[in-house]
Amino acid sequence: MINKRTNPFILIFLSLFSLACLIPFWLVFMISLADEDWVTVHGYSFWPGKFSLVAYQYLFEDAGKILRAYGVSASVTVIGVVVSLFVTSAMAYALSRKEFPLRGALSIFILITMLFSGGLLPWYLIYTRFLHVQDTLMALIIPGLIGGFNVIIMRTFFTNSIPPSLIDSSQIDGAGEFRTYFSIILPLSLPVMATIGLFTTVSYWNDWFTSLVFIQNEKLFSLQYLLTKTLMNASFLQSIANKAYSSTAQVTTPLESIRMAMAMIAIGPLVLVFPFLQKYFVKGLTVGAVKG
Repeated sequence: MINKRTNPFILIFLSLFSLACLIPFWLVFMISLADEDWVTVHGYSFWPGKFSLVAYQYLFEDAGKILRAYGVSASVTVIGVVVSLFVTSAMAYALSRKEFPLRGALSIFILITMLFSGGLLPWYLIYTRFLHVQDTLMALIIPGLIGGFNVIIMRTFFTNSIPPSLIDSSQIDGAGEFRTYFSIILPLSLPVMATIGLFTTVSYWNDWFTSLVFIQNEKLFSLQYLLTKTLMNASFLQSIANKAYSSTAQVTTPLESIRMAMAMIAIGPLVLVFPFLQKYFVKGLTVGAVKG
């Protein structure tokens, strides 16, 4: 917490560090507004000599598709994060209890999933031939629900930060496992829940490969996949134009500016969400003081 006694050198260091974190965003934003020809000649610059909105105009020609993709990505992220936190914390809580009979076997199974992967083909066949969730939002949500690394982090937190005597006392007072989990464990676990929630949010929001594999319906394209597809189309049109006009004039598509404009469009919601999660980090650490 910053107060009057805070060392001014610490304030200066934190200010410079914050500024260093903002510099890449400023550079990306400026390149997205720069003229493509100017960037080709002069390279990246924090203040381009010639501005242009062609990249944003190119992207917003499909504004309806982008807004719909925003909705898809936001829905998948919100639902996925909530469900993922629930199933991950429930599994981690069970693994943290010494009375759980499958604790050892399930821990080994989770460790195996972290070391080995079944491969792309079995992964695809399970979701399409067994679960039949292709071309649905479930295909975008289910693959990211549980991660072995997240389960281990939560299990370690439950084991080291929540005293068993607290759980025993609640059960002596008549609380069952579900009452103990929802009323005792979750309120004391806000730091790890916020941390894993942030990891999962970034993972869901940045995921474009799942849409590439399972989604054919354009109305269900995620934002990242739509932007990737738009960039690939622009690159293809650029190559066609270069071949067609190779003997006369060059028709250029602002690919570099489009890349940076796509980054600015895609990163917006995460920039808005992070300050709220940071608040829960601090609050969770305070609640975590009820350990004794």
